[in-house]
Amino acid sequence: MIDRETLLEVFDIAERRRTERRRFLRMAGTAAAVTGAAGLLAACNNGDDKAIPSPTPTPTPTSSLVASDVDILNFALNLEYLEANYYSFAAFGTGVNASSQTGTGTQGAVTGGAKVPFADASVAAYAREIAADENQHVLFLRQQLGSAAVAMPAINIDGSATGAFTAAARAAGVVDATSGTFNPYASDENWLLGGMLLSDVGVTAYKGAASLISSSVILDAAAGILAVEAYHSGLLRTLLYRKGLAMPTLRTNADKISNARDTIDNATDDDVGISPVTVNGGTASSIVLADNNGIVYGRSTGDVLNVAFLNAGAVTSGGFFPAGVNGNIKASTAA
Repeated sequence: MIDRETLLEVFDIAERRRTERRRFLRMAGTAAAVTGAAGLLAACNNGDDKAIPSPTPTPTPTSSLVASDVDILNFALNLEYLEANYYSFAAFGTGVNASSQTGTGTQGAVTGGAKVPFADASVAAYAREIAADENQHVLFLRQQLGSAAVAMPAINIDGSATGAFTAAARAAGVVDATSGTFNPYASDENWLLGGMLLSDVGVTAYKGAASLISSSVILDAAAGILAVEAYHSGLLRTLLYRKGLAMPTLRTNADKISNARDTIDNATDDDVGISPVTVNGGTASSIVLADNNGIVYGRSTGDVLNVAFLNAGAVTSGGFFPAGVNGNIKASTAA
C-alpha cells in the first residue's frame, strides 16, 4: 500500500526550498531539453500562458580549464547523460534532446526507456523534479566544456530481458538469475529501485572526483551538483525505506542492489543498503551513503565504471554503456 501521507510530507519539504515561481522557471527551461514547454506545462498542470526560460549559467571558456578538469567534467557528463535519460523517460516518456547529444567521440542512441504509469501523484512530481535537475546538469556541463564536450554514448536503460536493468537485477539476486526480468518503468516501486541504483553511484562519483579537480570554480559547481545528487539519492532511499514497512521486499531488494555494487566496484565493503541499523540502542534508518564519520564516501572513476559496466573486471564497455563512454576516462578497474 502506498503511504500517501508520508510521500506528501516529503514533497512539502522539497517545495519549501524554493518558491513556486523558481520551480516553474527551472522546469520550463528544462522542457526545451525534454518534451517542449507545452508538454511540460501540461504535465505539471501549470496555468501560466507562456514559458519563461530559466537563466543560463555563463560558460567557462574551455581554454581556461586544465586537461584534467576537462577529463573529469566529460566523465561526469557521460554519467549525467545516463541519469538524464532514465529520469526523463520515466517522467515524460522521452529522453535527452537531440541538440544536447552531440560532441566529440562516438555519438550513440538510447536503448529502452518508457514513461512510468505512476500510481501516486507525489511520486510522479518527484520524478519530474529529478528529471529537470538531471537535464540541467547535462546542459551545464556541456556549457562549461564548450567544444570539448563529449557526445552522448550508446546507453542501455532497457527493462526487457536483454536490458541493463535486468542484467543488474539478475546479478544482484533481485530476480531469477537466468529467466528473471526487471522493468524499472513498470511501477512506482520499480522506478525507485532503478533510481537508487543510479543516483547512489552519482553521489559517490562526484565525491570521488572532487580531489581531482584543479579549478576552484569547477570544484564549486561540482559540489553543487553533488548536493543535488545527494538530495535525489536521499529522497529515493527515504521512500524505499518508508514503503518497505508495508512491502519488506523493497528493503530486501534495495540491500541486494547495494551488496551487488559493493561486490563489483572494489575490495572495500563501503556501500550502504537501506535496512534499519541500531544507534545507541535504538532503531535508526539508513538513508545516507555515509561512513562511520557521517561523511559520504567516494568512488574512483574506475570503480564507478565497474558499476556502470556491471563488471568487476578491467573493461571498457558493458551494462548501461554497451559501447563504452566517450572521453579519456573510459576503463573500469579490477575489483
